[in-house]
Amino acid sequence: MRKAEWIGTRWLGVGLAAVLAVVTIGLAVTGRLGLYINPDSTWFAVSMAVVALVGAVASFALPLGAEADHGHDHGSSEGDDEPHAHAHGRHAVGVAATVVGGVAASGIVVLTLVLPPASLSAELAMSRDVDAPPLFAGADAVTLAATGDTSEFGVGEWSAVFATATDPDAFDGDPIELTGFVTPGDGGDFDLTRLVITHCVIDAQPASIPVLGEPIPGTGQWVTVTGTVRATSDGRLAIEADSVEEIPEPRDPYEY
Repeated sequence: MRKAEWIGTRWLGVGLAAVLAVVTIGLAVTGRLGLYINPDSTWFAVSMAVVALVGAVASFALPLGAEADHGHDHGSSEGDDEPHAHAHGRHAVGVAATVVGGVAASGIVVLTLVLPPASLSAELAMSRDVDAPPLFAGADAVTLAATGDTSEFGVGEWSAVFATATDPDAFDGDPIELTGFVTPGDGGDFDLTRLVITHCVIDAQPASIPVLGEPIPGTGQWVTVTGTVRATSDGRLAIEADSVEEIPEPRDPYEY
């Protein structure tokens, strides 16, 4: 019984850490870690994974059960039966919590091994869309769009411009070519959407811009839109599409 407990403890510690480290390094080597984190953080994630693997290998030099050896004298003395009863009760609760947490953690790790890496869906993007101005770009994007080169702008930067520009006519006529996936529109025939990541997929925010043009592709379809920025009669900005080309999902589906 004690041996099984020791093995379980080691699995919940270095075992899970080692598996996640191997998965992280594998995703980095195959170029798919960007489906989960900002590529700028790849070096940090891989470095920590290597450290975790080294620690896991080193841990096998410890005898099984060494984790439970706290160097305390657990011998009982006369008259301390009641405190020991309370201690055993707390131990039972702790074991139950550890088992539940261990099963959940192990399940997550197994899923990362079994399921292929996949990008976040259009449905998730729509569920996170709260019709609020984008938080990942500000006045600097609007200023650059009005005075500088916008050839490197993605959907995220243009969505900030569309949402916050105080002089829409200043952008009327700007050529544009952007890639994203289709979501239902509110100020156009459809919205061109991308998920923008700051650190990892947990903080992914949807960025959308309205597109005017036919035909309307199906929701979730990836497209490249070529057209012109237009100021609409109600003072909003939209893309007047010259072409809407359906494409496969890009290898790197996010903006950063």
